[in-house]
Amino acid sequence: MDLLEISKNNSKKNRPLYIKILSLFSVVRGYNIFLIIVAQYLASIFIFSPQKSLKYVFLDVHLYFIVLSTICVIAGGYIINSFYDSESDRINKPIKSKIDSIVSQKIKLQIYFVLNFIGVGIGLLVSWKAGLFFAIYIFGIWFYSHKLKKYPLTGLFSVAILEILPFFAIFVYYKNFSDIIFTHAAYLFFILLIRQLVKDLERIQGDFVQNYQTIAVKYGEHFTKILITILVLLTLNPIYFLMKYPEIGGMRYYFYGSILLLTLFVIGLWFSKTKKRYKYLHLVLKFLIFAGVCSLALIDYSVIINKLLIG
Repeated sequence: MDLLEISKNNSKKNRPLYIKILSLFSVVRGYNIFLIIVAQYLASIFIFSPQKSLKYVFLDVHLYFIVLSTICVIAGGYIINSFYDSESDRINKPIKSKIDSIVSQKIKLQIYFVLNFIGVGIGLLVSWKAGLFFAIYIFGIWFYSHKLKKYPLTGLFSVAILEILPFFAIFVYYKNFSDIIFTHAAYLFFILLIRQLVKDLERIQGDFVQNYQTIAVKYGEHFTKILITILVLLTLNPIYFLMKYPEIGGMRYYFYGSILLLTLFVIGLWFSKTKKRYKYLHLVLKFLIFAGVCSLALIDYSVIINKLLIG
């Protein structure tokens, strides 16, 4: 057994650097981080500071620091979450688990602490409040990964709150407290809750083995599907109010499409019984979030034109 462990460790050390980098990219979910960067900048341009020019937003050093801090902290969050989920991921995500394990847990933890240190340090360059925000955010991610995710309601709501908090940092930075922002946040919050419940259905086998008391594990698949359906219906409320704002412009077509997609999603949900089907439903929600980020650029055509003219 010892010889087997030694051979495994040696094989890890001998792997090319680019393989290890790709493994880390998988652990920190680089594609998700890229989407968050795009979402933060688009939200800054079209929601939080529509009166400011493109040049002003892109050259805003403090905004750049906030985005950079967010990248470091979220990347660290994915690492610590992967650390605590390593056992369940071997069951739920066997292929990804093998890719992620190319880099040792010791190296991952070292990178985790470095990223968090850099994240808080960069936040302090903006203000002590920003540094404190990211320090609390780091603790929140760790506490969720270590404790909260093992319990049904706290795990469900805490992960949705943690996923929406990066936009709160920009929200506070611009001090833009308009109703449309809160309504957008409510819509995104419901979508994130639905996504988490679908993930729970997808990972129910591994969570059961690890004794994670998610809603799917504790109350069963049928109850989880009922809850998801209720959340989909609740999502229609912020969509209804957002449609009343003339400022959303071309984004209204995204919301029309989301209503149709969510309707098909609920139908598909009730016919799904396997991990593969739940994975497809999860991909639908990922697409909905991605499309929502991209459609921020369509909020108000006049905003785009004015920004381009101003420079």
